[in-house]
Amino acid sequence: MVKFTRREFLERSMIATVLAMEAQERAFRAEELRQKGEPKPQGSPSANERLGVAVIGLRNRGADHARFFADRKDCQILYLCDCDRAVGPALAEKITPRPQWVEDMRRVFDDKRVDIVSIATPDHWHALAAIWAMQAGKDVYVEKPVSHNIWEGRRMVQAMEKYRRICQAGTQHRSAGSALAAAQYVREGKLGKIDWIVSFMYRPRSPIGPPGDYPIPATVNYDLWCGPAPVQRPLRRKNFHYDWHWFWDYGNGELGNNGIHAVDLARKIAGLQGLGQAVLTIGARHFQDAGETPNSELVVHDFGTITLVQEIRNLQSEQPPFGAVVLVRGTEGYLVATWGSAAVFDPQGKPIQKLQGQGINHFANFLQAVRSRNPADLSAPIIEGHISTSLTHLGKISYRLAEPASNEEIRNALEKLPHAEDVVARWESLRQHLESHVPNEAKVGMKIWPLRLGPQLKVDSAKETFIDAPAQALALLRREYRPPYVVPEEV
Repeated sequence: MVKFTRREFLERSMIATVLAMEAQERAFRAEELRQKGEPKPQGSPSANERLGVAVIGLRNRGADHARFFADRKDCQILYLCDCDRAVGPALAEKITPRPQWVEDMRRVFDDKRVDIVSIATPDHWHALAAIWAMQAGKDVYVEKPVSHNIWEGRRMVQAMEKYRRICQAGTQHRSAGSALAAAQYVREGKLGKIDWIVSFMYRPRSPIGPPGDYPIPATVNYDLWCGPAPVQRPLRRKNFHYDWHWFWDYGNGELGNNGIHAVDLARKIAGLQGLGQAVLTIGARHFQDAGETPNSELVVHDFGTITLVQEIRNLQSEQPPFGAVVLVRGTEGYLVATWGSAAVFDPQGKPIQKLQGQGINHFANFLQAVRSRNPADLSAPIIEGHISTSLTHLGKISYRLAEPASNEEIRNALEKLPHAEDVVARWESLRQHLESHVPNEAKVGMKIWPLRLGPQLKVDSAKETFIDAPAQALALLRREYRPPYVVPEEV
């Protein structure tokens, strides 16, 4: 007879409930968004009532931005901006009336007809583009992660406040009805005193190819593409687009790429504020390729009475505990949330309540705030995007200071942390997951062991800095900017 620990029993008993719940929730959410998700503009606004829009960054998520604003009767896209001429003109042809395509975003900011700038560039451009736009009097929707480092993220908040602009972070999952209902459940104290939160991002990836001297696409203005970041020559990655995510100069790894969605949802539901008291990261890049950022990470944040853990897995994995994206434990039970559902279980794992509510399209919510001129109407004001993004940056910094460590050394370090039993359990789960991939090392082109163990860095949340930290950690709170693409000291 197989025996399970209490933790394993709870995980196995809840997961079936959550998975069954998701199918029903997806249908509910689709109908909810169809009927109520996007407020319809009243009548057909005249030209002077329409909001002038510029979309900057047109690949992948940027095309979604363009489609949304193009479909709105109360908006008109005036500009599409991308430093790759292979995408800009082609997308412009699909929109009526046809917007102007420009290579350089600074041309957009000079046009007083532009009310809104929607930013979906690579990560290293997010902060400067948003600050320039707000300085020019524009309202801003900026994709996640909102910044490339903590220092420039705070400058974005300051720009919003100084220029009295509306600035929404692209963490759209906090606008879902289930997320709003879960947050209300916690605010009302029904989950009791919270002590343990985990956010999960399990997304399989593949190696990106060996480092080399690859050609820069002829259609790309590479100086504009690099902007504030260093110009990488030779180009080390085979796939110019998207794979910049896995290089420190331009991206933030999976933690900042999609992990930001999970940790932001966790913060929204639990009402977690600030950056905590300390952070420690373990992880590794297993792929033997050109990339720099880790494929596996366990980031442990000490918030005093609460421990927050961010988990990243880019190797094929079983589902997270309870099938969750977010797990919140309180004295009265557990709250489990996915991208489209949320449910509460008692301490014994018995389902108590399914949580659902009325959501709203995240872009539409932004437009509501633009019309009302009230930042409080935003689902994801830039300050919330900044805090959530900064939690990923803290994990990134601890990892970048990490050294190779044995499994025993890692376990010993984790046993010294608050909620050590729970933290070690998550480490053991990660260890077993990685061990299962050892037989595939040669086939895939990867190396599982050793992992790297970062230092536990003490955090001054109010000042957004470290306490008694190595100079290297302090340096990574910001970056050196490449003129003339410089985030100003004073916005």
